[in-house]
Amino acid sequence: MDVMGDKATLLETGRFVQPADFVQSTGDFVQPENDAPRPEGEFARSEGDFVVDRPGDQDETGEAAEEARQLLAAETGDVEAMSVLGAMLLRRGDLDGAEPHLRAATAAGDRAAANNLGVLLHQRGYADDAAGWWRIAAVAGSAAAAHALGRHHRERGDEPAAEYWLRQSAEQGHTLGAYALADLLEHRSDNRAEQWMRAAAERGHREAAYRLARALDRQATSADEGGADNGVAPGQAMLDEAEQWYRQAAARGHRRAALHLGAILEKRGELKEAGRWYLTSAKDGEARAACALGFLLRDAGDSESAAVWWLRAAQDGDGNAANALGALHAERGETQTAERWYRAAMDAGDVNGAYNLGLLCAEQARTAQAEQWYRRAAYAGHREAANALAILLLQVGDTAGAEPWFSKAAEAGSVDAAFNLGILHAGRGEERAALRWYERAAAAGHTEAALQVGIARLRDGDEPAAERHLRCAAGGGSAEGAYRLATVLDARRPPEPAHELGEPVREKAECEEWYERAASQGHRRAQVRVGMLAAARGDVVEAALWYRRAAEAGSRNGAFNLALLLAREGSEPEAAVWWTRAADAGHGRSALRLALLYARRGELAEGQRWADRAVSLGPGEVAERAARLRDALREELSA
Repeated sequence: MDVMGDKATLLETGRFVQPADFVQSTGDFVQPENDAPRPEGEFARSEGDFVVDRPGDQDETGEAAEEARQLLAAETGDVEAMSVLGAMLLRRGDLDGAEPHLRAATAAGDRAAANNLGVLLHQRGYADDAAGWWRIAAVAGSAAAAHALGRHHRERGDEPAAEYWLRQSAEQGHTLGAYALADLLEHRSDNRAEQWMRAAAERGHREAAYRLARALDRQATSADEGGADNGVAPGQAMLDEAEQWYRQAAARGHRRAALHLGAILEKRGELKEAGRWYLTSAKDGEARAACALGFLLRDAGDSESAAVWWLRAAQDGDGNAANALGALHAERGETQTAERWYRAAMDAGDVNGAYNLGLLCAEQARTAQAEQWYRRAAYAGHREAANALAILLLQVGDTAGAEPWFSKAAEAGSVDAAFNLGILHAGRGEERAALRWYERAAAAGHTEAALQVGIARLRDGDEPAAERHLRCAAGGGSAEGAYRLATVLDARRPPEPAHELGEPVREKAECEEWYERAASQGHRRAQVRVGMLAAARGDVVEAALWYRRAAEAGSRNGAFNLALLLAREGSEPEAAVWWTRAADAGHGRSALRLALLYARRGELAEGQRWADRAVSLGPGEVAERAARLRDALREELSA
């Protein structure tokens, strides 16, 4: 069962299934994290205008002592102490205690106190009063206040004022101001957004680093889709830079950056490091990373650990992980559990869940339910479900109902559906329409479609085009494609002189290599041809080997040629066995050889019987010789 889900939806990757006759084959805009800046002020010393954080090694006793010291200084009228004490109390959440100190310091002209007073009022719910104090601090040169004021205006919908104040903050080197300005400009699709996003990222803002990486990633994808004349991916430089920004954001704890970094590393084959970043992201709660980690573990052969991470991701609502769990249980024969997880995937909004339910029902011969789930997925735009639905309808004889679904799937990009449409039209004798769909599938790399196009071009006499498509088919693993390509190349070869004993064996021509490739894949006619080429080189042992393989697989010509070799080597009884097998399968030359063999042994009646058979089987030359032999044997018997 070819289960959708897998990595098909992880970071927008995909895959096709291998076709066989009618085949059932098989954004990333990430929301900003919660660490996006919010309106905030600076808990600041008056001269430094920077955020006051409690030192990491300072215990509560030391902080209390510092607070007491600042309180004593504030009571003596020290403006800086008032500002710092107000900031300390504000950080602790003591708004009532902080407010008088901040107001006193503000009245004395401390801009950091004015900014922090704005923060305090904003926390109390007095946004307009807060904006007034932020304006005073921003005019006095506080970058943090300018940032807070810009955020205030943006929340009010006054984008021109927001841009003005955010620009003031950003140009003073304020990291949050640069990020907020980039966010505003990006919202307007302003090209200057990247400049400020880069500035914020360079100053260590992890969300800015992540968003810059995403922008570069998308630009690299677009550039690669445009193609390159020099064989170098045009977006590679941007992708390399994106990786560095992902790495910076991930190192600062950004879980989605860790996910995308893992995906880049996995694509490059650096699975160990990719797994580490997936694990980091998954532990931080990123369901897609847990799902991706599950696939890495599954591919490494650890299905049990993979199931643990898929379960975690599925419980967090990841439909892809639910599909993977469903596939795992289906492989174990636990169909009820598999169905439950496929339904969970569907409930999570993953249309692959409905398709997988269809596959599961089809395997259990629950045709009506399979059709129901295929239809549900197909109506939701699942192209492989549309292809599978068309096949199901075709199997029950509803050709008219199948064709529109094949067309819908093919137009949506299903290579298998395009090939199936070719089969459908060919079955009706609509060769031109069939060729059109075969060519479409072949252009997308479909091996069997390339074979059909090659055969059609041979029929039309367009040998160069035929050879091109046959090479594609043969290179894709088609034994028939390899055989037909070999016959095209073989027909161009000048005749080889007979091999003499003692002569060095010449190098094999390209056609022989393709014959051998087809023969090794079990192609009977190729096996016979390889045997003939070996015999022509004087290598009877190899010739017999290939003839026997073909004969045992049911080839009449293989059996005939093997019998000839055996007869020449003196093994007439075994030769008779193979000629009999070939003659019983309708090979006229084998019947004639049997007639001659029995005639020489004096078993005239048996010889006459095989001569009669050879006359009826032909071809013309054989029938003529067999008739003469039959008549001679009849005269001998009647004498």
